[in-house]
Amino acid sequence: MSSRRYCLVTPCRDEAAYARRTLDAVAAQSEPPALWVIVDDGSTDATPRILEEYAARLPWVRVVRRPDRGDRKLGGGVIDAFYSGYDTVDPSAFDYVCKLDLDLDLPPRYFALLMDRMEAEPRLGTCSGKAYFRGDAPAARDALPLRDTSGYVSEALGDDNSAGMIKFYRRRCFEQIGGFVRELMWDGIDGHRCRQRGWIAASWDDPELRFVHLRPMGTSHRNWWTGRVRHGFGQYFMGTTPAYMLASAAFRMTRPPRVVGGLAMLHGYFKSLLQGRPRYGDAAFRRFLRRYQWSVLLRGKARALAALDRRQRACWDPERP
Repeated sequence: MSSRRYCLVTPCRDEAAYARRTLDAVAAQSEPPALWVIVDDGSTDATPRILEEYAARLPWVRVVRRPDRGDRKLGGGVIDAFYSGYDTVDPSAFDYVCKLDLDLDLPPRYFALLMDRMEAEPRLGTCSGKAYFRGDAPAARDALPLRDTSGYVSEALGDDNSAGMIKFYRRRCFEQIGGFVRELMWDGIDGHRCRQRGWIAASWDDPELRFVHLRPMGTSHRNWWTGRVRHGFGQYFMGTTPAYMLASAAFRMTRPPRVVGGLAMLHGYFKSLLQGRPRYGDAAFRRFLRRYQWSVLLRGKARALAALDRRQRACWDPERP
């Protein structure tokens, strides 16, 4: 039986507007973490003061501080900050590890329910609920669990991976895939690396697992356009085919910001392609990814995903180094 000990690691920078919501949501969990390491990545607002306040109150909160680098460094910089926290703990002391952002609001049984599902399915390596954001950005606190999604917008995360802002991992799986790569699209690469090794990556749109993203995905620290262009480059770096990118961008044109968001993704992808920018260096991974993407285009995601998970079962060995 799992001991259900989990460790949260949170890289953050200038999150004073949202930090208390996330800190209060984790403190209210039916099963709180054994340890929460929060890495302040050079904040210049009130974030350090807020973190000190909660660390004094919650014995399982530990704050790690990094010097100010002058600006928010995206992609690899976020993962550098994550590892500044992860490297301070003994991973073997925990059954699960989670990379958690500091701009989320969570339902009270969120982590307990994820552990329930992972105990019921040993191949589940990483999982999450689904992210929503408020279309009108009200000042009042959202009522969770989120059973009624009227007034909210789904971030439309696929069912084949966990959400990047709240990556909950079985520790053994996290170790087998080598952790996160320190590049843009780290939160897409990891799920496919799980499947290469026979694990399952998943997310579910269940009311008890829906969470509120206080800063919508893809808005970047500057604006929507910058965030979507960055996503297009990330897809290129990961190894996504042009055909799959066109289909993905067409779908994103139906999500806020309508049309322009998908166009920005295409701009980032094809600009990178024309410039011949480098791609993720694992050729076997890129072949695996493209085979799956073509299967999705030809068969639909649900059928392609079910077939892939059946095929990859033979690769699963949780005891493999």
